[in-house]
Amino acid sequence: MTEVTEASVRAEVRAWLEANWGPDQGLVEWREKLVDAGWAAPTWPKRWGGRDLPPALAAVVDQEIRRIGAVGVARTGIRTLAAATLLAHGADHQKEKFLRRSLTGEDAWCQLFSEPGSGSDLAGATTRAERRPDGRWIVNGQKVWTTSAHHADWGLLLARTDWDVPKHQGLTYFVIDMKQPGVEVHQLRQMNGHASFNQVFFTDAVVPADHLVGEIGGGWAVATTTLMNERRGADGVGSVGTGAAASDRQGRIYDEERAEVATVMEPYKWYPQRAGRVDLVLKRARETGKIDDPVVRQEIAKLLILARSAEWTARRARAAQAAGGPQGPEGSLGKLAASHVARAAARVHTLISGADAMLSSEDGPENGIIAEVLISVPAVSIAGGTDEIQRNIISERVLRMPREPATDTDRPFRDVPRNAVGQSRR
Repeated sequence: MTEVTEASVRAEVRAWLEANWGPDQGLVEWREKLVDAGWAAPTWPKRWGGRDLPPALAAVVDQEIRRIGAVGVARTGIRTLAAATLLAHGADHQKEKFLRRSLTGEDAWCQLFSEPGSGSDLAGATTRAERRPDGRWIVNGQKVWTTSAHHADWGLLLARTDWDVPKHQGLTYFVIDMKQPGVEVHQLRQMNGHASFNQVFFTDAVVPADHLVGEIGGGWAVATTTLMNERRGADGVGSVGTGAAASDRQGRIYDEERAEVATVMEPYKWYPQRAGRVDLVLKRARETGKIDDPVVRQEIAKLLILARSAEWTARRARAAQAAGGPQGPEGSLGKLAASHVARAAARVHTLISGADAMLSSEDGPENGIIAEVLISVPAVSIAGGTDEIQRNIISERVLRMPREPATDTDRPFRDVPRNAVGQSRR
């Protein structure tokens, strides 16, 4: 058996790219070639479009795609979480149906977890799925804060299928068709002016029997895989990246990629502001003259140290995963660190700009970007699991501290007091 090395992988993928790459082909057509050759997701099993390569060698493939200026697979939006989850828990027929199209970008996805009465307490979900004699599941209820639901083809749905067991045990995970008549989607306008999120109403929506992911009542374990990859903030599946930046390149494939990014990434365009825009701090301090204020300089130094420490921690985590380590609860460390950095950045921006930081649009600093930072930063402490949830995960699953005293988690869910049950609109 020939040994697989960095040099051999680099030589093979470089030769293949030189023989097959061209900017005048269609985007899906090119990605189909990547999948067929195994370069679309090189760490995946060969059966699903990969090459069974160790994670460390996926970076080599990515480097060669970027070197030649090629476009990579679709790795934006929720589709990456869908691919990671189905790869880990999906049945073969589900992988056959969905994985390839997640790489080519032909399907758009959304994640249907949060509800009006169960945001941080995900296990308290009350959207219900009832099984009919023919094996189909009928879904009724409501989800909220669902990114990209307004243009999604498929949704990752966590629904309650058993009310007579402790709440974590009564959940089941499904793939649901978002284009069917029983699904109603309404966009939500945020206070920062964007409309990234949606509320979704299910009224007798149908899920075929073969769209159940994992086991009945096993939805919590499947959802945990999705959330771990979300908190990691990376693809989680070892697929190659997006390749060359298409913004200044000419050719049919770049035009199609630009159109794809404009659609899929539109809900995320305010995310840099949500993260605090640390990159603008020194620029703003110099422009305003606050760089000479010793108090401001001290706060800037604290922020930059915090941001750099978080960055290094994230790099170490990625390196461990690249070496083959499993995705674990350590991702919560990075999620919690990001919240600290974002809030610290908002404070420093306010210290630098003063009351002007509240001015939006062209009247405000950085054409209103600083004002957008201030009203967007709180979201980073909520999305993907609140800071409090992350602290619980870190204490119990990373530091191995004792769990909190038993609560309603251990009681049958039908007996647990709850404020509001997500119901369909009729």
